[in-house]
Amino acid sequence: MKVLSSLPVRLVLALAAGIAAGLVSTEAVMQVIVTVQNLLSSLIMFCIPLIIIGFIAPSITKLGGHASKLLGLALFIAYASSAGAALFSSFAGYGIIPHLNIVNSAAGSRELPQQVFHIDIPQIMPVMSALVIAVFVGLAAIWNKAETFIKLLDEFQKIVISIVTRIVIPLLPFFIGCTFASLAYEGAITRQLPIFLVVIIIVVAGHYLWMALLYGIAGVYSGKNPFEVLRHYGPAYLTAVGTMSSAATLPVALQCANKSSVLRKDMVAFGVPLFANVHLCGSVLTECFFVMTVSQVLYGQLPAVSTMVMFCLLLGVFAIAAPGVPGGTVMASLGLIVSVLGFGPSGTALMLTIFALQDSFGTACNVTGDGALSLILTGYCEKHGIGEQKMEISL
Repeated sequence: MKVLSSLPVRLVLALAAGIAAGLVSTEAVMQVIVTVQNLLSSLIMFCIPLIIIGFIAPSITKLGGHASKLLGLALFIAYASSAGAALFSSFAGYGIIPHLNIVNSAAGSRELPQQVFHIDIPQIMPVMSALVIAVFVGLAAIWNKAETFIKLLDEFQKIVISIVTRIVIPLLPFFIGCTFASLAYEGAITRQLPIFLVVIIIVVAGHYLWMALLYGIAGVYSGKNPFEVLRHYGPAYLTAVGTMSSAATLPVALQCANKSSVLRKDMVAFGVPLFANVHLCGSVLTECFFVMTVSQVLYGQLPAVSTMVMFCLLLGVFAIAAPGVPGGTVMASLGLIVSVLGFGPSGTALMLTIFALQDSFGTACNVTGDGALSLILTGYCEKHGIGEQKMEISL
């Protein structure tokens, strides 16, 4: 029974149970599952702004005079990773897509039944607002040497950790099970299998190549074994597959990163929540490959190279501002898809449909890649003599 207490085991069991339930459930049963899914989603997402503020703001105050420099570095490497992944995907697309016979088979899914009842638990603020507040409050507390407020932030961090460990993480397996039950009932796992197998396998392979590159660079730069970070990220990867949200996966990602012996705890508390909202390498890699696929399917040609390069560079900026929620990247960049690539309504609709089918894998790449960027921050601090700040975090 001790095995069942392991988070990865619980996640896998929840995923399998969810798919099985979705395939055999009646409409009445699915009404209950959809109700539970939306209630858990609302509760988990309510906690995300608290987690962001509770981890990032206190971490910034502990960095002291180095905070602004580290924040700038974090944003730069997040943009470099996202834009680099987009360019990598695009050039791979020019070599692969013309040889594929991909057709649109996105129609025919069942609609989910209505919820039995609806309870809305709105966030106290949007995720990006929480991120900006955390950064501003942390920096301002340093500038004003607000010792009392800094102690208050430390106490708030302990409160948030209790919420994460006692509420959010125990609820995640149930949320993931309900999510996969919904996907199985709709038919996204069965009817869309042709698209899933052809395009998703290629994209997921690209995810693994990009993660290997990120961890390789992080290992060389930091002088540490990157596998000592990567080997702990299994639960976070599985959680991201189930939640399809970097933000919702944040509690488990923090737990995984804190297990690594080569990551500094202060860089975990600072970097992981930040990167969950500004580093979306897997999502942009997928989006670029998919917009090229949709262009080939609907318009009979791939976008010009110069157009795709411009799209990739701009998409890296939009990825930083995209919310870490399901479909956040493609929703934030719809303006680019229309204005830069010239997609019409049918193109954007097909893009949204196909992107939704793989969103979980792109999110898993985003979350796992955050560990590599946190390792780069750790290496930077050690190379520049930035002392480690004691962090009392136990997840």
